[in-house]
Amino acid sequence: MNLLLLVRAYQVNGHMKANLDPLGLEQREIPEDLDLALYGFTEADLDREFFLGVWQMSGFMSENRPVQTLRSILARLQQAYCGSIGFEYMHIADRDKCNWLREKIETPTPWRYNRERREVILDRLAWSTQFENFLATKWTTAKRFGLEGGESLIPGMKEMFDRAADLGVESIVIGMSHRGRLNVLGNVVRKPLRQIFSEFSGGIRPVDEVGYTGTGDVKYHLGTSYDRPTRGGKKIHLSLVANPSHLEAADSVVVGKTRAKQYYSKDMDRTKNLGILIHGDGSFAGQGVVYETLHLSALPNYTTGGTIHIVVNNQVAFTTDPRAGRSSQYCTDVAKALSAPIFHVNGDDVEAVVHACELAAEWRQTFHSDVVVDLVCYRRFGHNEIDEPSFTQPKMYKVIKNHPSTLQIYHKKLLECGEISQQDIDRIQEKVNTILSEEFVASKDYLSKKRDWLSTNWAGFKSPEQISRVRNTGVKPEILKTVGKAISSLPENFKPHRAVKKVYEQRAQMIETGESIDWALAEALAFATLVVEGNHVRLSGQDVERGTFSHRHSVLHDQETGEEYCPLDHLVMNQDPEMFTVSNSSLSEFGVLGFELGYSMESPNSLVLWEAQFGDFANGAQVIFDQFISSGEAKWLRQTGLVVLLPHGYDGQGPEHSSARLERYLQMSDDNPYVIPDMEPTMRKQIQECNWQIVNATTPANYFHVLRRQIHRDFRKPLIVMAPKNLLRHKDCKSNLSEFDDVQGHPGFDKQGTRFKRLIKDQNDHSDLEEGIRRLVLCSGKVYYELDDERKKVGASDVAICRVEQLCPFPYDLIQRELKRYPNAEIVWCQEEAMNMGAFSYITPRLWTAMRSLGRGDMEDIKYVGRGPSAATATGFYTFHVKEQAELVQVAIGKEPIS
Repeated sequence: MNLLLLVRAYQVNGHMKANLDPLGLEQREIPEDLDLALYGFTEADLDREFFLGVWQMSGFMSENRPVQTLRSILARLQQAYCGSIGFEYMHIADRDKCNWLREKIETPTPWRYNRERREVILDRLAWSTQFENFLATKWTTAKRFGLEGGESLIPGMKEMFDRAADLGVESIVIGMSHRGRLNVLGNVVRKPLRQIFSEFSGGIRPVDEVGYTGTGDVKYHLGTSYDRPTRGGKKIHLSLVANPSHLEAADSVVVGKTRAKQYYSKDMDRTKNLGILIHGDGSFAGQGVVYETLHLSALPNYTTGGTIHIVVNNQVAFTTDPRAGRSSQYCTDVAKALSAPIFHVNGDDVEAVVHACELAAEWRQTFHSDVVVDLVCYRRFGHNEIDEPSFTQPKMYKVIKNHPSTLQIYHKKLLECGEISQQDIDRIQEKVNTILSEEFVASKDYLSKKRDWLSTNWAGFKSPEQISRVRNTGVKPEILKTVGKAISSLPENFKPHRAVKKVYEQRAQMIETGESIDWALAEALAFATLVVEGNHVRLSGQDVERGTFSHRHSVLHDQETGEEYCPLDHLVMNQDPEMFTVSNSSLSEFGVLGFELGYSMESPNSLVLWEAQFGDFANGAQVIFDQFISSGEAKWLRQTGLVVLLPHGYDGQGPEHSSARLERYLQMSDDNPYVIPDMEPTMRKQIQECNWQIVNATTPANYFHVLRRQIHRDFRKPLIVMAPKNLLRHKDCKSNLSEFDDVQGHPGFDKQGTRFKRLIKDQNDHSDLEEGIRRLVLCSGKVYYELDDERKKVGASDVAICRVEQLCPFPYDLIQRELKRYPNAEIVWCQEEAMNMGAFSYITPRLWTAMRSLGRGDMEDIKYVGRGPSAATATGFYTFHVKEQAELVQVAIGKEPIS
């Protein structure tokens, strides 16, 4: 029994005794439960014999040696658990998984690679090392965030990919930060070396493209994708996702892209597409998005069948020591919450690194869950090559200065065992250096023939320089009726909540009469019509199945059985269950929005939406908005049609439930406020040349059309929607079914067809010239209905109200049309947000530009009606809110001049 307890102690804590630190600096206290004396054993017991079979210690039992001495058993335990790999897996509750790992770890004989494998590993390690040396020689002062000190990552990754391919993986999506990225691009993904060298010298723009370079990004942020052969003779597709400097920000983006690949390749068992994330030790422990991403791993609509995590553990984060950077023993301890096995490995033992990486691939393909490889290494230079690390880590860098490279250590090992000669080593080194030099010479004349950013899924999509025709988004009446009936019908034996049943009965009535279509039904019609046209639709976010405001009810629950039913899953015969996906997410913004962004980037033929519970909470994902959605196309030429729904509006719910911070998204918009672009319909590229679209729709029909517009065009652009709250049930916020169809003469149809209206003109029957209108009130969002109510109440027929539905890019042509219609009108911008919030700061210069083009007034002639400047988005006092709201609409509509 004591022997069993000793074996278990090594299984649980043997990693604490493992030789993990290549620098030998880490002082770790050996747990007392690894001490023989604790189990009553002394030196005199070392030659005592034990029958191993009795205690099912089959991992250590060779066929002809069922009886072994304690000394032999102890040596095997230390070889298995205290060598260059430290295994953590006893936190996993599933005993089958633990036993699987035991069989891999507690082998009768130690694992060992043959001469052929060792030569492959040597070659890969030589490429990794000499690539960094070559860059250091040619670009001595360039920041490249090299891999020196962690070069074994490259042979480890390549062997991992080879093993994964043997086990059925066909495509791998990689996410990583800057350290070692160029090495991974060149040696793992196989991006042409001449292209990498050309980019170092500033040559990035393809010769046959005009203009479409965006702002560009530093070379160690760029992504790419290639097909590469494996050692086993297979081909595997590798894609490295572009990333910002925000460490770990790309984690969930990679997972989302992997999930999308699984959908489009019909990889239902999730074995053909794999996500791999490479982390830093400081960021893996410190960044919350790591935890958010880990906790998506087993959720039904987010799982990818397991992600392999590799931590490049430099044992220092920029200048911060581990004792100041985390509270746990290991930087990987966060993964224990997920019951993921963790393999700590000494980065100077390249064969151990390869073994751990292969084992990780086998785990993922066997158990379809996450696994972590903690590559304990060091950073030979500072945070970057021109940094001075000995300012803050003098002791560490004194050791590093005299420490041999991993390649030198491996050379010595191979020469000592006699399997590989010095001539073999010299031959490999000479080959690598010759190719690097040849590629460097070729880079001087290198011209990229095409962008590598567009995968085959995106073939035919337009860049901002190519005009994309605006298309009709109306749908044939018979299709609207057919899908309308499908999405408002429930199975006969299904027993929904009586209130939800009433909602569906009302929807069926709306479809039948074609009148009073509300917001939720308009959205469902947009989704349904896109699905029947063959497009994939995915909506996710917190509580989206029901909807925060209990309006959507896309998933119904039988009140007796608990069975779920989603009408949008039953639009066509044998519909793929994932073709329409609506899914409540975990309580995460950063992680889930990143996931949906990655999902949307895989294929343009999908409408992917993320909805915030309230727009106020979207700032939990601000990194994704700032670094990816608003700027990704400019930096990395990556298009996405992601839709973000942000509930927004002042309804008296206080400062945390009123504002989606519209002003922030408008402030990040890159359209020029002082230049009117070409607005002629056949030449208009305004949306294509802008970084994203921001809308605040006020009718269900317009919402329907703006969602369909995302798909019915030859390019993709992010769409930020200020989604309504009280308009979901507002008596006047209704549309007729005829506004959704494509029938000439119906409401909404103009000479171009039925479209999203970027501006909705005054709904009174005004002619093209109305000289008697004294005031033109421009507004956006739900404040329109309050303004219109006040106008009716006081009979202000000399006030016109126009709704700017698309704020960005600004509809100059339609604003000019309205300014011409009301030549004598005072121009007012009215909003319910505070002056320093909302659209006022964005609208003013653009409205003035439109006025100036018509020779009409100065910027001072634009009057503002709204709340004054404020630090809080809204008041927390409901009665005060009602009073404020009433006052601002009275001022906007009233007879008194506006100062």
